[in-house]
Amino acid sequence: MTSRIQSAAPGSGEQASGRPPYPAEPSGNGRVHAHPGRVPLDELHDTARRIAANVERVLVGKPDVIRIALVTLLAEGHLLVEDVPGVGKTSLAKALARSIDCTVSRIQFTPDLLPSDVTGVSIYNRQSGEFDFRPGPVFANIVVGDEINRASPKTQSALLECMEEHQVTVDTSTYRLEQPFMVIATQNPIEMEGTYALPEAQRDRFTARVSIGYPDQQAELAMVDEHAGHNPLEDLQPVSDGVTVHRLIETVRGVHIAPEVRRYAVDVVAATRGVPEIRLGASPRATLHLVRAARAQAALSGRDYVVPDDLHTVAVPVLAHRLVLTTEAHAARRSATDVVRAVLHRVPVPQGTRP
Repeated sequence: MTSRIQSAAPGSGEQASGRPPYPAEPSGNGRVHAHPGRVPLDELHDTARRIAANVERVLVGKPDVIRIALVTLLAEGHLLVEDVPGVGKTSLAKALARSIDCTVSRIQFTPDLLPSDVTGVSIYNRQSGEFDFRPGPVFANIVVGDEINRASPKTQSALLECMEEHQVTVDTSTYRLEQPFMVIATQNPIEMEGTYALPEAQRDRFTARVSIGYPDQQAELAMVDEHAGHNPLEDLQPVSDGVTVHRLIETVRGVHIAPEVRRYAVDVVAATRGVPEIRLGASPRATLHLVRAARAQAALSGRDYVVPDDLHTVAVPVLAHRLVLTTEAHAARRSATDVVRAVLHRVPVPQGTRP
């Protein structure tokens, strides 16, 4: 089992201005009101910048992907990294995990992996005459699941309760997971032999999905110069910690979203359920994830209020992987990304959305 599950202990080691377009409780001066568990937005922006710069040492030339990963982290969500082999899926997950000084576990998903290998198992103690619970690798702040679609559906389902309720139930006993808690899973959508596609219920629990894509020639040349003789992950040091990230999340929770923008988010998600090309639209959970991600996007942009542009920025990563297209849409070479963009173009944007 040690060959498939690796655990690591904690290591030692665009700004916007102007007043909000809607009546808002926040001050509008770039800071959320004082709260014991929150930090000023300028501190959040500085911490996020340092984490992004750290990750970019490993994943060269992909700032948008890194930003979505940070948005997902601050939105208390989970990230699905889906792309072809060799573009840095696992490197992104491991670099983000190592940039934060907290507990990290890595699970290599294989067909023979069991649910108890993920959640943990109760072992009989002869001395006490009772069962002792041995926590699995899911008991960490950041859980990196490599090639998640190579495990059986039974093992994949072991993550359902963890991702949604932040707890694990084993033998009628429930154990709370550490906070913050984030699952970063990778999968290869091209090689289908020996894999099990994630069911809709599992995909819906991922806040966002990103595809890294191939780097441009300049970024790939820089990668060859810097990484060919040395793995930058080996020297990556944490630039933040779990306590700080938890406070950043509390700050994001306090970002204001006006009733008009909330209604706009609901309208966008509801519109996906009436598109002819879609057999299954986005769920109410998708609405919650869209709003949380928009709050994180606004905070990373230096604002304590959400504007429709924030929803537009995160809509495709948050919604596209949840949609199930019809056979006709596949035949017409329509993608879920195309459908989400068409919905954004069709749904009216609330008036007075700019300062």
